[in-house]
Amino acid sequence: MSQPSVILATASYDHSIRFWEAKSGRCYRTINYQDSHVNRLEITPDKHYLAAAGNPHIRLFDVNSNSPQPVMSYDSHTNNVMAVGFQCDGNWMYSGSEDGTVKIWDLRAPGCQREYESRAAVNTVVLHPNQTELISGDQNGNIRVWDLTANSCSCELVPEVDTAVRSLTVMWDGSLVVAANNHGTCYVWRLLRGTQTMTNFEPLHKLQAHKGYILKCLLSPEFCEPHRYLATASSDHTVKIWNVDGFTLEKTLIGHQRWVWDCVFSVDGAFLITASSDTTARLWSMSTGEDIKTYQGHHKATVCCALNDGAEPSAS
Repeated sequence: MSQPSVILATASYDHSIRFWEAKSGRCYRTINYQDSHVNRLEITPDKHYLAAAGNPHIRLFDVNSNSPQPVMSYDSHTNNVMAVGFQCDGNWMYSGSEDGTVKIWDLRAPGCQREYESRAAVNTVVLHPNQTELISGDQNGNIRVWDLTANSCSCELVPEVDTAVRSLTVMWDGSLVVAANNHGTCYVWRLLRGTQTMTNFEPLHKLQAHKGYILKCLLSPEFCEPHRYLATASSDHTVKIWNVDGFTLEKTLIGHQRWVWDCVFSVDGAFLITASSDTTARLWSMSTGEDIKTYQGHHKATVCCALNDGAEPSAS
């Protein structure tokens, strides 16, 4: 099976994962996933594998196979896995779960290599571009930085007491971090490097982005420069695009009929893909704010999407 240059996948409460041709909108592969619903999808940097975070396991599927069976299962979480991602070389994976832990998994070895206790259900985890710090957000409103070199929590923040942090995102150059919560608020910090490896947070902006929940916030990628955007996906059925310079509203993406759970930028930041409870995923043009393709096929809420349209890694 030849590898497509663009990998686009969605998962739904209908217990399926679908792979799509991004341009035509055709679904070319469906994986029936009966074990649980899927909370989050992520594609490895080399485009070879898709991680599906479920309850309570993470399954790794071969992108270039038609096999419905996972190639690996990661099983030591005890509740919903809400976050999953990969280190830039694809050597290890990180995850966060409602069991209150953040875990690190070496993809070349079985089992979990490290575990950090957040003491509350973890909703979101992101890897700092320096590849040495994980930032987690939990149901109690705590944001924690986990220093992987020191193997400890180096920083704790509570932007709003008892207000769940739903989503975190870090600018590609490590200069900003944004946290979105259940009150529709985004907190923005500048990240300052201390003399130690610890990252210091300097409050920069508080953005009242939506009246409903923010389910996902995402900063635009490096190849979007010089433009810098923040996308916020909400229970109010919209996605808003904010200019990071001043946090002014650039566009509101209107078209989904229900909650928008997830979004992902194309590698150049020219497009955004969204996943919604209206069962569809959509492809949006960032320049016009119009939806230019609808991915239809799921029978229930589409709650997560993953895209890897980056350049092929050079053969070593």
